[in-house]
Amino acid sequence: MPELEQALAEVAAEMAARTDRGNVATYIPQLGKVDPRKFGIAAVTNDGRVILAGDADQPFSIQSVSKVFTLTLALGKIGDALWQRVGREPSGNPFNSIVQLEHENGIPRNPFINAGAIVISDVLLAGHQPREAIGEILRFIQFLADDDTIIIDRDVAASERATGYRNFALANYMKSFGNLHHEPELALGVYFHHCAVAMSCRQLAMAGRFLANGGRNPATGHSVVSAERARRIGALMLTCGHYDGSGDFAFRVGIPGKSGVGGGILGIVPGVASLAVWSPGLNENGNSKLGSIALEKLARMMGWSIFAP
Repeated sequence: MPELEQALAEVAAEMAARTDRGNVATYIPQLGKVDPRKFGIAAVTNDGRVILAGDADQPFSIQSVSKVFTLTLALGKIGDALWQRVGREPSGNPFNSIVQLEHENGIPRNPFINAGAIVISDVLLAGHQPREAIGEILRFIQFLADDDTIIIDRDVAASERATGYRNFALANYMKSFGNLHHEPELALGVYFHHCAVAMSCRQLAMAGRFLANGGRNPATGHSVVSAERARRIGALMLTCGHYDGSGDFAFRVGIPGKSGVGGGILGIVPGVASLAVWSPGLNENGNSKLGSIALEKLARMMGWSIFAP
């Protein structure tokens, strides 16, 4: 088994040489401007090492990766009562599908598809103005990453709001079933802004440390969530974190992961490390094409899989 530094360097070099990079998410105009040649990868180990390769310090729009952090916050607020409003099953459909909502009475299949994350945003709005809820989410991410320079890209948020017709439809549909407690535009304001958080691979891997370490920040030993909750969040990442490509990611990579259409993926190797990879080009499921390949190669090189003996 190679050293992790060597493995990351080899993966980054191989990805830099590839030409089949997928397609950037042009349906969000600001994301369509990102250079598809970018690639970064970072690993933060539980023993404190931070290993980087490629464009690992360049911020990018984390998009749906932020749903890991909003889910964590929502569970902290209302606990298992959340599961009365959001399911825990893979969707098998695209991340912005409205089809299942009709059959399942406005209850999203899981917290990582768009509809589920809009309900999570609604939960975080309780007792707050949208600006306050957005600030709470950003401060939580800054706290996890130990980095108060992390920001929300206002241009990306505005771009999402201007083009988010499908998300408006999802929110209004759930409101008709009584599964949004606030006006749709308020929940969507929170949703669009947390998806527009900008982070580098280094920052994202730092923010995911608690999930790789049984719910505790390995640098301080302080508990973020219980070990049981960390396991359950990881289970949802494994089964639902890549939309209708979640099964394939679990099959090929074998670790919990959460993707975003900005090209980022947060990966968790329980007990070992938090990983972040960024390559803006997406595959047909809306997941980073080279990011998925890179994590598959790294996991194979390092012998990382939750299914390993």
